[in-house]
Amino acid sequence: MTTPLKDQTVLVTGAGRGLGAAIARAFAREGAKVAINYHKSADAAEALAAEMGPRTVAVQADIRDAAAISDMMGAITDTLGPVTTVVHNALSDYSFNGDARETLGTMSAQAMLAQHATAVLGALNVIQAVTPAMRAANFGRVVTIGTNLVQNPVVPYHDYTSAKAALLAMTRTAAAELGPDGITVNMVSGGLLRTTDASAATPDAVFDMIAANTPLRSVTTPDEAADAVLFFASPWARAVTGQNLIVDGGLVFG
Repeated sequence: MTTPLKDQTVLVTGAGRGLGAAIARAFAREGAKVAINYHKSADAAEALAAEMGPRTVAVQADIRDAAAISDMMGAITDTLGPVTTVVHNALSDYSFNGDARETLGTMSAQAMLAQHATAVLGALNVIQAVTPAMRAANFGRVVTIGTNLVQNPVVPYHDYTSAKAALLAMTRTAAAELGPDGITVNMVSGGLLRTTDASAATPDAVFDMIAANTPLRSVTTPDEAADAVLFFASPWARAVTGQNLIVDGGLVFG
C-alpha cells in the first residue's frame, strides 16, 4: 500500500529550527499535514506553524518522556488525524566545534547518555506511539536522521556519533519487525550542514575544506537533506526499508 505525500500526516521531532524546520517545510510544500514537535523552541515552532498554514500544528513534548509523547499523539490525532509518517530528527543540545569537543579522557557518562537518550530512547518512544495507527492502516513511514560520521569519524564526537550508530542499528531492527505491517523504516544521514544552530560554531575554513573534498564541491544544506527525507516517505520508496542514505554530496561513499 502507498499513500501520496499530500495525503500523509507527518510528525517531525525537533522541528522548531534547523534541519527539522527544513523537513517540515518540505512536507508542507508537497501538501502534507505536518505536526511540528519542539521541546524548548516554542517561539520558533509557533512561527513556523503560522508560516506553513492551517494544515500544520506545533506541539510541545520532550521525546525522552513516553507519557508526554502519548499526550502529544492525542493532540495531533485530534487536530490533524492519525500520524502516517514520522521523522525522528530531534537532537539533544549540541555544538559541532572540533576544538571544544570532549575527548575520551574527558567525556562524562552524563554527556554520553544525553545523546543516546534523545537519539535512541526518543526513537523508541515515538515509534511505540505511532505504530498502533500505522498497523491499523497497514501503512507507515518512519525516517530517522543519522550522520556520515558513523562511516567516517573525521572528527571523533564520541557521544553524538555513537548515539547515531545505535540509532542506525535500531532503524534496521525496526524495519525487520515492522515490515510485515506495511511500515518502512529508513535513515537519512547528512554530513555537516551549512548551516544549522548545531553547526554555527564550525569555522568557515572547515566548511571550505569539506566542499573542496566533496565531488559536488559544495556543503549540503538543510533543504537538500530534507528533500532526501521526502523520498523515503514517498510512493517511490515503497520497496525500500532498513536503508541508510548518505546525503553529503559524495564526501562519504556508504
